[in-house]
Parts: sequence; structure tokens; C-alpha cells
Amino acid sequence: MIILTTPPKVAAKTHAQSPDHDLSYFESAMVTLGKPARESKNCSSSSGQKKSLVPSFDTDCSVWSRACSEEILKIAKKPENVKWVKSIRRRIHENPELAFEEHETSRVIRRELDELDVRYRFPLAKTGIRAMVGTGKPPFVAIRADMDALPIQEAVEWDHKSKNAGKMHACGHDAHVAMLLGAARILKAREHYLKGTVVLLFQPAEEAGNGAKRMIGEGALEDIEAIFAVHISHLLPTAVIGSRSGPLLAGCGFFKAVITSEWGVGGNLHHSGNPVLAASAAVISLQGIVSRESNPLDSQVVSVTFLNTGDDHDAIPKGVEFGGTLRAFSNTSFRHLLKRIEEVSPSTSSNLFITAASTSGTLMRNLEHDTIYPPMVNDEQMYEHVKRATVDLVGPTNFRVVQPVMGAEDFSFYSEVIPAAFFYIGIKNETLGSVHSPHSPHFIIDEDALPVGAAAHAAIAERYLHERDISINRLRDISINGFHQD
Repeated sequence: MIILTTPPKVAAKTHAQSPDHDLSYFESAMVTLGKPARESKNCSSSSGQKKSLVPSFDTDCSVWSRACSEEILKIAKKPENVKWVKSIRRRIHENPELAFEEHETSRVIRRELDELDVRYRFPLAKTGIRAMVGTGKPPFVAIRADMDALPIQEAVEWDHKSKNAGKMHACGHDAHVAMLLGAARILKAREHYLKGTVVLLFQPAEEAGNGAKRMIGEGALEDIEAIFAVHISHLLPTAVIGSRSGPLLAGCGFFKAVITSEWGVGGNLHHSGNPVLAASAAVISLQGIVSRESNPLDSQVVSVTFLNTGDDHDAIPKGVEFGGTLRAFSNTSFRHLLKRIEEVSPSTSSNLFITAASTSGTLMRNLEHDTIYPPMVNDEQMYEHVKRATVDLVGPTNFRVVQPVMGAEDFSFYSEVIPAAFFYIGIKNETLGSVHSPHSPHFIIDEDALPVGAAAHAAIAERYLHERDISINRLRDISINGFHQD
């Protein structure tokens, strides 16, 4: 792992040249960016300030075309918009807040929405926000960003390092918020083109606490028929988009076991049980669930990640605690793992004359319910929509079909309710040093991805409203024509 020893100079960086990172499409698109668009006065916002948001457009987007995607990218790439979206990300990065504590982050978002004259509902799930741009009428499509940080001490020295000890935006949620606000700015400028309503969900507690589930419970998905979200990726070059149809991220859960026995002396094992032996047997049995019972073509994981016991050389401890995580790419496989974990360990310990201590009466139990996330499975049609929209935006060489990974995301809860698609945007730049994985204290991003991510959000949402309307009209025409053919 590379450790940064010098502060990253974000404003002065250059891209690492790589054969898999083709910037020619962006460079050709930027040829038209020299002409600043004329702006007219916008109606007053709820904050009492006015912003010029509606530029003159060269393209008529009442009917969608690739030129509409290029127009969106032009707006996102305007120097003032690039500067603005980066400044938001940096403000949020300096003040990371953990799950359900995102009060200042939420205030920053609401102030920006007020400046943009974007209406919103607050609060949802304590600190969450549901904003709307468009007609205020159906159809409704949503784009989402998570807001929470991680309990990690930042190791990167730069001008906007975390000011909160032991907390860091080490998973890019600061960038996610900035990109979604960037999309709000673009969509507000193009509101007259929206054939329905785009809902922007700013969600707390993705890392812990199932913020998505709580948002859903408080009405975040009301009237919404499809939803999309983006996550930064250190595996893809800067501004390259990646996704796939079907399983993308694993379902994730955690388990914990406590094995107890009467205290005993190491030299008199026949007078007491041995929880260390029982725990060892249980750990070995757990490994057999995947290696001996699961289809090798159906990827699953059961990992024991900790084991705590005593430290006396001559005494048998009264108890042993161990636990870990489970992952699977389908709900069926995930439920099977949960069931088998609870079945394997009690039988293992009982054979060794050890009692299992837990509130449920079994050795294995899941930790809080809020730590279980279902698999993230992209709807095929929604994935194809993301692919079409982003290929038009960034060019075919800057879109990748990615492989599933065993990471987890609570965006999966939305996907279980309505059609959804999740995609990545690359932030990898070897010259800058943005090569570290999320959840690393050395994690940084290439901010040049931010305007492209904002444009991707906006293009996906606006184009969805256009193409949904066209599809429905075509189906209606087919139905009417078919009826009159008798």
C-alpha cells in the first residue's frame, strides 16, 4: 500500500497517462465550452438570494438526443460550476459526521438547495432530505447520495483535512453529496425540459444504521418509480463509468458468538469444559458451510474475523467470544448462510459439554438487525438506461462492465422496492496518488471526477423522464392500433 508523505495539491495535479484512460472524448467535448452561456435572472429562492441559473441552450432537448447529453456536460464543466462543486466537497470533507449525526452536512445541503430555489422536505431519517426539481407531478425518478463519514483518523495532510478527530470521509460520501448537489444545479437550469419530477435523496447512515431502510420507512420513495445512485471507485480511472446488470454488490451480515463454561484449571480438564476448544471447533465448522455445502459457482463468504478469550496460562477461561461476517450475491444464498451459521455452532459446542450464552438461546446470533444489508442487484432495464445515458455522456471507451465485488451498500434496500441501478465513477489517478481503497486513512479522490459525476446523475434522471414518456406513448399507440385492426 502506498502511503502519502506529501500533501496532495489538488489544483495543480495532472492526470497519469494510462492506456485504459481515454480522455479524447472529454477533450473534444470541451471544444465547445469556450463560449460562456448567457444567463437570465432566476426567481428569488427561499433564502432570499437570487442566482442566475438558466443559461441559453444551443440544443432543443424537447426530444432527447446525444446533443442533450453534451449540453449537460457543458454545464457541469463550466469553470464556475467546477469550482463550486469542488468547494462543497471540501467543506463537507473538513467536517465529517458519523451515522445519524450529519447535522452540519445536512445544513450545508439545505443552504445550497435554498440558493438554487429547490424545494425539499426535511427531516427524513433524522438528518435526511428529499428534494424535488421539475414539474412536481408524475412521473417521479430519484437519484441518491449518502452523507455519513467513518470512524477513521485521516492520515492525508492537505488543506482540507478532517477537523474532527477520529472521523473521516474515507468512502467518498462527501463526493457523493457534492455530485448530487451538482446534479441539482444542472437540473434546475434545465427544469423547463423535465417531463416529470426528479427527486434528490440525501441519505444518512449508509455505513451503519441502515439509513436507506429508515428513509424508505419515512416516505422517501413515495410516488417514485425508479432510482439511481453513484459511488466513487479507486479501481477505475478518473471519470470512467462502470456498472453491470444483475448482482453488483453482496448481501452483508455480521454474527457473534459467546461460549461459556465453569472456570477450571488447565491441568484438570476433566472437571470442567473448555470453551476455547469449543470455539475452535465452531470456527472450523463454519468454514465448511461455504467450502463443502455451497455451489462453487455461487460466490459466498463466511469469515471469522475475531476471537477473544482469557490470557492466563494455567486457567480455563469462563468464556470465549468470536464473530465475523457473511456475504452472498442472492437473497436465497444469504438466507441459507444465516440459517446454517445458527445451526452449526450450537451443535458443535453442545458436543463438547459447553453451554451457549446468548439472548436467543443459540450460540450464533446476528448483531443488530441494522447491520444486515441485502444484495445489490441492478435491474436489467435500469442498468441499460445508465449505460446508454453515460456512454453518450463520456464516450464508449470510458464505460466499463465491471465484475461483482463482496462489498455491500444499503442502496440495496431501495432496489428491493423499485427498479434501481447502481454505478461507479472512477477517481483513480496515480500521479495524484488517488489509488487507495475506501476505508483507508490514506484515501483521497481525484476531484476532476466530480463534474462528470454530477452530469451523469443529471443525464440519467432527465433522460429517464424523456424515454419513459416515449415508451408509454409507443405502447399506447400499439394498443390503439391493434384494437382498430379488427
